[in-house]
Amino acid sequence: MSPFLDPVHAMRPGVLQLSALPPLSLYVHLPWCIKKCPYCDFNSHELRAGADAPATQDAYIQALLADLEASLPLIWGRGIQTIFLGGGTPSLFSPEAIGRLLSGIRARLRLTPDVEVSMEANPGTFEKDRFKAFRQAGVNRLSIGVQSFDDAHLKALGRVHDRAQALAAVTEAAQVFDTFNLDLMYALPGQTLEGLTQDIQTALAFAPPHISIYQLTIEPNTVFAKFPPALPKDDLAYEMMDRITELTAAQGLGRYEVSAYAKPGHRCAHNLNYWQFGDYLGIGAGAHSKLSFAHRVLRQVRFREPALYMQQASKGEPITQSSEVSRQELPFEFMLNALRLREGFALADYVARTGLAITSLQAGLQEAQRLGLLERDLHRVWPTDKGFDFLSDLQALFLADPESV
Repeated sequence: MSPFLDPVHAMRPGVLQLSALPPLSLYVHLPWCIKKCPYCDFNSHELRAGADAPATQDAYIQALLADLEASLPLIWGRGIQTIFLGGGTPSLFSPEAIGRLLSGIRARLRLTPDVEVSMEANPGTFEKDRFKAFRQAGVNRLSIGVQSFDDAHLKALGRVHDRAQALAAVTEAAQVFDTFNLDLMYALPGQTLEGLTQDIQTALAFAPPHISIYQLTIEPNTVFAKFPPALPKDDLAYEMMDRITELTAAQGLGRYEVSAYAKPGHRCAHNLNYWQFGDYLGIGAGAHSKLSFAHRVLRQVRFREPALYMQQASKGEPITQSSEVSRQELPFEFMLNALRLREGFALADYVARTGLAITSLQAGLQEAQRLGLLERDLHRVWPTDKGFDFLSDLQALFLADPESV
């Protein structure tokens, strides 16, 4: 057995002492897209001839289940709270293939009765009744990558769908799913405040229970990094964020995370588990995992290239990297996630999920309070409005001293 998947190796004595294990989620990566978007830095691969054929889909699903089988010893006895099918474009897979995948997962894992099963879908892969078929296959939450309802902006972003396809996809999702999410972007090339307002109002007309809204940023190793478009100035981007907050609040969508807005009862449980420093097993090409044990927290990475991943997973060796999060890095790892939440975090959860004392945060907490970036009481810590606006500065206060690592 690979030491990366050996539970005895993972549970050997170490410097941490975790009193209990956090909730556990499953992430499944489906890596293919029709076309790679110029802003995207995810592990996605353009569809090649035959890559969408049933035989290729079946082979990849078999590799996913082989990966899961090999990983089971690391999570024996733990229930799965949420499943997220991400990509890439998972909706390129047929509903029948998704059904086989979810059946295989259910046969191997103990799922909670109310398990949230999310799947990403793009309007460019939409066809009539396809979303209904995904619902019948076991998906109960859909996340639609709309990005914009403006044809000019969609073209600038390299999206394969247009406004009409986006409207049709969201219309059907609203009819089929009780909970669904719309992914939107703002501060796009040439976007005005009025254009942003129209985009948000179009989205809100569907009464979505959840919206994720991200500012377009230029990421390394993307087409936009090589050929950067002209983006709105920072002042306009701040105005856009204020307008987004105003419009969503008027529709009963609360901003519970930096980029996420939800009606009561419709927060994304999967992402909340990430932000609350829960555990997640990631399977699929390039997928990442974070797994806790009594004396350590491990991070793992799967092989990135789909063909190589399938080859390695079929041999029971899907992992290319595995590392232990050091005591010095844990405070920043925790705060990088938890401070994204409007409600912040409970001090007791920090102790339980890192195995560290609250004193390990003391210097950062004091400086953040002095700067007006966060507030705290005897039980919780949460970012202020200013802390939300300058989140990167707030998170950086908890970086480990390089000399102490």
